[in-house]
Amino acid sequence: MTKIIAFIDGSIYSQSVCDHAAWAARRTGAAIEILHVLGRRGMSSVPDVFSFGLATQARDALHAELAAFDEQKRRLGERRGLAILEQAAARVRESGVGDVTTRLLNGDLVEAAQTAEATTDLFVMGKRGEAADFARLHLGSNLERVARAVRKPVLAASRAFAGIERVLVAFDASRSIMQAIDEMATGRLFRGLDNRVLMVGPETTEARRQVEGAAARIRATEARIVPGQPDAVIPAEVDAKKIEMLVMGAYGHSRIRALVIRACKIPVMLFR
Repeated sequence: MTKIIAFIDGSIYSQSVCDHAAWAARRTGAAIEILHVLGRRGMSSVPDVFSFGLATQARDALHAELAAFDEQKRRLGERRGLAILEQAAARVRESGVGDVTTRLLNGDLVEAAQTAEATTDLFVMGKRGEAADFARLHLGSNLERVARAVRKPVLAASRAFAGIERVLVAFDASRSIMQAIDEMATGRLFRGLDNRVLMVGPETTEARRQVEGAAARIRATEARIVPGQPDAVIPAEVDAKKIEMLVMGAYGHSRIRALVIRACKIPVMLFR
């Protein structure tokens, strides 16, 4: 792993995103680029069609006033973004990571991720964004969009960073989770951690073979098959075993995945 991109937006998750990215960088030796994307929403206050009741002179004056207001908003947004990036970079450097850069972009976060993907090994972003305090029961839409748009792993940071030693792989024998097993077996990020494998569903000879094969590849300390529903079993396992990171496939049933990510108050690594 050589490069990690951390997306921050100034929300309560931003510090945690920096801490999770720094954790990954220290384990792998990767550089970190911190990105803050100024979205396109609300960029212009100037209406496309003015009221018919306005005279030409009044309409032009209003247009100029609104355009000046938009320019002020743009400049303030950029100043705020640069301040957010400066604080984030300082936090990452204080954690012991020296190779840190920052970038302020205008546009769409997903497009930014897709553009950067060719030179990026891992994306880190919060489970929720700036509206986190007003949408506690919902995952951030950007997390779902990015996870589906890029082919590199996405680390969804929890609200606050804690030490990571025990890792649970939610194994379903899918292509995406097999990719996760491959990267866990060959990369440095999960090396030396207490990795465990859990499959939810009926136990069969084939299921047992798959689970034990995956566990052997990542030198897991435990390989289990538990009957039930993933959105109930996985969070219960996380709580009971004091798991500190969950690994899942980014594909599969999106509703179940969202329920699991929301129910587990720990970081989740999504693989494609």
